[in-house]
Amino acid sequence: MPFISQIQRQTDYRSFPSSVPIVIDNGGSYFRIGWAGESDPRVIFRNIVQRPRHKSTGETVSVVGDHDTTLLKYFDCTRSGPRSAFDNNVVYQFEIMEYILDFGFDRLGVDGPGVDHPVLITECPCNPVSSRCRMAELLFESYGVPSVAFGVDAAFSYTYNQRLGVCDKEGLAVCSGFNTSHVIPFVEGEPVFEACCRSNVGGYHVTDYMKQLLSLKYPQHLAKFTWEKVEDLKMEHGYIAQDYASEVKLFQNETNEAEEKTRCWQLPFTPPPVEEQPSEEEIARKAAIKERQGQRLREMAEAKRASRINELENELRGLDFLLRQLENVNEDAVPAFLSSTGYVSKQEIEASVAKVNQSLRKTKREQVELEEKAEAVTAEKFPLVDIPDNMLTPDQLKEKKKQIFLKTTAEGRQRARQKRAEEELQREKQNQLEEEKRLENPEMYLEKLRTKYKELSEKVEQKKLLKTNGNSTNGNSTSGGVGRGERMNAAKKERMRLLTTAAFDRGKGEDTFGARDEDWQLYKLMSKDNDDEDEGPDVDETELARISSRLQDIDPTFTPKPDSGLCQPADVPRARPLTKEDFQIIMGVERFRCPEILFNPNIVGIDQSGLDEMVGISMRRFSPKGQGLEEKLTSSILLTGGSSQFPGLSERLEAGVRMIRPCGTPIRVIRANDPIFDAWRGASSYAASLHFPEQTFTKMDYAEKGEDWLRRYKFRYTL
Repeated sequence: MPFISQIQRQTDYRSFPSSVPIVIDNGGSYFRIGWAGESDPRVIFRNIVQRPRHKSTGETVSVVGDHDTTLLKYFDCTRSGPRSAFDNNVVYQFEIMEYILDFGFDRLGVDGPGVDHPVLITECPCNPVSSRCRMAELLFESYGVPSVAFGVDAAFSYTYNQRLGVCDKEGLAVCSGFNTSHVIPFVEGEPVFEACCRSNVGGYHVTDYMKQLLSLKYPQHLAKFTWEKVEDLKMEHGYIAQDYASEVKLFQNETNEAEEKTRCWQLPFTPPPVEEQPSEEEIARKAAIKERQGQRLREMAEAKRASRINELENELRGLDFLLRQLENVNEDAVPAFLSSTGYVSKQEIEASVAKVNQSLRKTKREQVELEEKAEAVTAEKFPLVDIPDNMLTPDQLKEKKKQIFLKTTAEGRQRARQKRAEEELQREKQNQLEEEKRLENPEMYLEKLRTKYKELSEKVEQKKLLKTNGNSTNGNSTSGGVGRGERMNAAKKERMRLLTTAAFDRGKGEDTFGARDEDWQLYKLMSKDNDDEDEGPDVDETELARISSRLQDIDPTFTPKPDSGLCQPADVPRARPLTKEDFQIIMGVERFRCPEILFNPNIVGIDQSGLDEMVGISMRRFSPKGQGLEEKLTSSILLTGGSSQFPGLSERLEAGVRMIRPCGTPIRVIRANDPIFDAWRGASSYAASLHFPEQTFTKMDYAEKGEDWLRRYKFRYTL
């Protein structure tokens, strides 16, 4: 089976005799496997499996634990996410468990058809018999293991620290793992599972909660909050607050102590390149290049204009020669004479002369009057308009009617252009006068302009309110709402009345509208009084826009008001360049808020007990077993498991236990020598002892005694 992994395969498997057991710490987060008697496991990897397909060949590979990202880019991982064999801390997906065991044995160096070494594998406290049976069946049937033993990881960690002198024979093991947390009492070095307590809260929930908080706080950096990175942030910066409410209040008040406890994670950031201002020499060089280019373009334009003038003068001389020839021709012979020239009449030739003269003056940059332009355009485009009808053919008569219509339209456009030109000239004169006033007294001119802008803006806003709300200027109508009739003026109301009563003017409610020609006069009445205020731009609004533009030009401190109205769009924030601070992840309350769920699981919606309450529950369950042991148990509380490494956890747990125990009870909370590896080391040292073969069972024992025997199977931890 192909695997993708960065873990190297062991090569000394054959050097160990078959009597040396293999020790497996099958945790919810990490899988650790090694040889009995050694101080550290040989192979460690994440207890997850992924089955992607190759993008080109379609081959399926197994990605177990930590994978090589440089190789994984060639595989499609969108349809196969990481999967775990655990439900909380109980193995139930044995297909995935088989992939994990395959990979573990392969990296340990197993190269034969089976595993010919005894196996000691850890399990959770009070593991269901069905899970234990399927695990034993998997080891016996798939790998040919000669014998198997099951033990609890927290118990191995406690007994290992007991041998190191960290804890006593009587005590409590508080194991906070990846998926769950347990409290197990120990008497004479043996666990009392009947009094243990479990909570479905562990390191997974802390990491997931921190990932949610950071994703909500910094949604622009979601891709950075991978599971592995958030877990590193949790272990590096997380801590347990001694008083959660006081710690939250400390950050709410933004005190100096809170600022000292705040941590910053700087994401990779590359500042944008700073554009250097060009030097004076560079500016002068570019200006010289631009001047040369402009001079060359001007020379080309001048040459083109001279050529155009020459062409127009030649054309004008030809037309003048044609007119002189036409003067010597009789009127009866004019059509025959003009048939070879392409012209219809003398008037058309004169119109062409006027057009050429106009183009020549324009090319020579001489002043052309608007009346001459209009006449030239008329003579050019509509030569048949001034010719009598008796001189035209039927086709030319049709063309003449068309030209009369087009001439009327063109003259209207010409008048509109002339009007716009006059308005532009008037505007230029007004701007010139205002500039003279500004130069005389700039401060007074600016003050007057601001006052006028304020008056016009208030006037325009009042008009909009009246148009929207009718006669009510405060935005509220007397009837409690704004109706259509209140928003219409008198002309619109009259048109609406005519429309609603037109169909019933005949009496008896009969709908006979349109039967007579007089009925259509109604539309003339409706369109006679058009509401001009909605058609064109308002004069005040135009003047307000002009003053606003003027103020923006001469007053750098001026800021125009937004458009007035009931529904104004939200102000769009101006884009600014990204800085180093935009790529910083600030961790304040998240540092202690996330680990707090170990003591208050209801923060994430889990209605279960915290670690301190679990100690009390376990003590109450243990009380009937004997008297006088409570003080011994509380005087040796061992913290183990990956989630027990948070700073402040020992002090917080001690304070919580002190609150539920009688006054004067001796309480001592200590952390394991190595909360992560002590479980495997305890199992390794036990598997290397001479008593270990007595705790194992073979495939024959399992086949003969069956599931009921596994239910009564009890592992003894004392040597």
